[in-house]
Amino acid sequence: MFGVRICPDLDTCMYTLGGGIDPERGWGHKNETWNAKEELAAYGVQPDWFGLGDRDLATHLVRTQMLRAGYPLSDITEALCRRWSPGARLLPASDDRCETHVVITDPDDGEKRAVHFQEWWVRHRAQVPTDSFAFVGADTATAAPGVTDAIENADVVLIAPSNPVVSVGAILNIGGIRAALRSTKAPVIGYSPIIAGKPLRGMADACLSVIGVPSTSEAVGNYYGARSSTGILDGWLIHEGDHAEIDGVKVKAVPLLMTEPAVTAEMVRAGMELGGVTL
Repeated sequence: MFGVRICPDLDTCMYTLGGGIDPERGWGHKNETWNAKEELAAYGVQPDWFGLGDRDLATHLVRTQMLRAGYPLSDITEALCRRWSPGARLLPASDDRCETHVVITDPDDGEKRAVHFQEWWVRHRAQVPTDSFAFVGADTATAAPGVTDAIENADVVLIAPSNPVVSVGAILNIGGIRAALRSTKAPVIGYSPIIAGKPLRGMADACLSVIGVPSTSEAVGNYYGARSSTGILDGWLIHEGDHAEIDGVKVKAVPLLMTEPAVTAEMVRAGMELGGVTL
């Protein structure tokens, strides 16, 4: 977008752990200004439905400059994290370029066409007839340095309650990652993104409906599947009051609303305990 490479999930993790996230939006910098966005709009630059804050733009400029200089995304992410000190090692799923595209029926002319996921998500709010998702580049991409080693040498692997189709699913489509999850000696514990039939945030239900998966904790857990079969899970945490039965997977109900860091820490503790790992 606007000539710069944007990696929203990496940046959100980096800003959050580094203390710079906007707590209201849940993405981008706190104390953000929007001068560049306003100037681009004044020039009539498209797309007009996607905006970057001034502080956030600096991150993307550095990333893009380093990419053009030949640095891989994994090295760039490490360099960006020196500024934020997130306290954890952040790894991109791949150094190869991968993008999620969505096949839609264009609301203007009724024709089917593929659009970038961000256009479907931000501009259309996932409210247009949608046929499928395509992970462009994933068929030739491989896991970034350190990714499979981190999975294979972990004490426990926690799969966050992110969108199972376009967040977690996009990562699982990268060569080597699903295989590492299936072969690691560490327990693999997932968190349901669905509470009482609704996604925690975002529009995961819109994505799930496209692939024919109901918006329930049980359905998403079965979508991931058990490692004892052909899936990736050993354990599955669901919100208290929800129900799920997944063959070969230990299921436990705990509070899953991340209202504050202390509550999130308890969610992490519950996942580790389900995997037999204690702090």
